Amino acid sequence: MAEQQDNILDRYTPGARVNHWINAMLMICLALSGMSLFHPSLFFLSDLFGGGVWTRIIHPWMGVLAILSFLGLFIRFWRFNLWTADDTAWIKSVRHVVAGDEAKVPEAGKYNAGQKLVFWLMSMLTILLLMSGLAMWDSQLGHLTSIEQKRLAAVVHALSAVVLIAVVIVHIYAAIWIRGTIRGMTRGSVTGGWAWRHHRKWLREEVGKAK
Repeated sequence: MAEQQDNILDRYTPGARVNHWINAMLMICLALSGMSLFHPSLFFLSDLFGGGVWTRIIHPWMGVLAILSFLGLFIRFWRFNLWTADDTAWIKSVRHVVAGDEAKVPEAGKYNAGQKLVFWLMSMLTILLLMSGLAMWDSQLGHLTSIEQKRLAAVVHALSAVVLIAVVIVHIYAAIWIRGTIRGMTRGSVTGGWAWRHHRKWLREEVGKAK
């Protein structure tokens, strides 16, 4: 339940914020180490992890930790990201959001349709990265897959990583573009004005709970 003090509402618990930032740091490390293994021109990035050998060793283990941390986020937030008819209408009117006129789109709950798309894309891509990564993990599971399967997994892994990096960039840009959003994941709270403008339905629900 949101606590209203001086027009401030709670949005994320300390646990959710810690979970988010751990996952964010792991994702950055995975992206950098993965790119160093992806192409020779990016191999210099392996120096951040102690060189090529160490990068190859720790990359999959960081992936395991990232999967576990993302699972924590998924369990926390999946129910808030279920798709509704309002989300379809929101997507069809997204030009008004881009223009800064959110009064012309359906009121958003805790997450709008764009945020929900990012959530489900991240979830699906994380599963693809997990499955393809396990298929390529020769030191632990190499005996379970054939050469052909490893080759296919390498393609799936690379493509999924590229798309996920693009989705994360959009996620970061949107958080910066919509002023006041980052505060939710740093302080755990947002202003009433921010909630009224961007997540009016959620604001009504939280005010109703408080009453």
